[in-house]
Amino acid sequence: MPTAAANPRGETVAEPSQIRRTLEIAVPAAEVSEATERAVASLQKKVHLRGFRPGKAPASLLHRLYADEIRREVLNELVPKYLFKRAEEEGLVIVGTPEIRNVHFQPGDPLRFTAEFEIQPEIELGEYKGIAIPYQEPEVSDEDVAERLEQLRRERAELVTVEPRPLVEGDFALLAIESVAGVDPPIRQEDLSLEIGGEDTLPAFTENLLGLSPGEEKEFDVRYPDDYGRPRLAGKTVRFRVRVKAVRRKELPELNDEFAKDLGDYMNLEELREAVRRSILMERQAEARRQAEERLVDRLVEMHDFPVPDAYVERQLELEAERSIQALESQGLDPGRVNWEQFKQSRRDRAVRDVKASLILEKIADREGIYATQDEVEREVQRIARQERQPVAAVRMRLEKEDGLRRIAHRIRTQKTLDFLFEHATKTPGE
Repeated sequence: MPTAAANPRGETVAEPSQIRRTLEIAVPAAEVSEATERAVASLQKKVHLRGFRPGKAPASLLHRLYADEIRREVLNELVPKYLFKRAEEEGLVIVGTPEIRNVHFQPGDPLRFTAEFEIQPEIELGEYKGIAIPYQEPEVSDEDVAERLEQLRRERAELVTVEPRPLVEGDFALLAIESVAGVDPPIRQEDLSLEIGGEDTLPAFTENLLGLSPGEEKEFDVRYPDDYGRPRLAGKTVRFRVRVKAVRRKELPELNDEFAKDLGDYMNLEELREAVRRSILMERQAEARRQAEERLVDRLVEMHDFPVPDAYVERQLELEAERSIQALESQGLDPGRVNWEQFKQSRRDRAVRDVKASLILEKIADREGIYATQDEVEREVQRIARQERQPVAAVRMRLEKEDGLRRIAHRIRTQKTLDFLFEHATKTPGE
């Protein structure tokens, strides 16, 4: 088991040096000569020198003209070959890209070089069954069901035009709106519906529209927040001319059997209530399970102390950055405005924790013989195809090219390992 040192607070911590290795490697001169001949022969086929037919340029001339390229070809062939051969002989699993230095490459001599690299850490598993985690089965009250049904009513409410009167909070104003200053090109919209006092309505609109009646017009300024979702308006003050066209109110459907039938394959309101109850219960069970698994993983990480290769951490940070960039682009925001080095630094501790958790779960899966089956991977491929409305064969082909099938198998294996640990955990009363 790797040794550990104490930090200033007296805690035991694993040392990164435990996973760094340095090897001095020598390649026999005969191997170097053969590799050099192969590099020269390859060059003879590619280069065209005046006075020589293709492939007939003398080796001595090529050595003189293309010494650097020959050296590069020989090193590219022999360094990884002998490095990984030596690592395999010593039972080392190289992580990341090795640093190669002190290269000695001279005609007639053995090739010598020094390689420094990180290796996969050794993990000595502690007792991972019976870990105590807070968990209790969630419950659903009649009030919870009533609240969800009310939400469904609101979602299916219709906007109904009422008799002309002054706008009050809760009304939906139908507006003709145009910008007269502050933004270019100008904003013009003939039928904009705006909720007076709504969460998504800027306060300036509510304040200036309250009390206006259909047919009335007003000009006013609106200051947009710096982080407003539409970049061309963020931080700007825009002057609008607005005319009220109509006043509308939300009309909620009655909560009865007809409402239940309109929602789906329900015979009556009671059937809908039971379906809603089951839906809420499943949501809460999934969330309670997710929180319990998070705590279980935290406990596993606390129990196992070992150094984490920087290469793994950097890869994790790169993945997080890529996901964040995609999220920003999907919202129409510019990823270039983010300091990504600062972003990675702020998430490094979490990345180390996530990498540790992944390595521990893999080790447990190996010991318990937990793997993803072909059927499980295929079901996930079919689910993705349904979600994307694409042929299964096309989705499978794309995933194969992108290494997606391996990632799917890894994700399934991880979840099965978490399921195993949860089933064998000791559940204590939840918070």
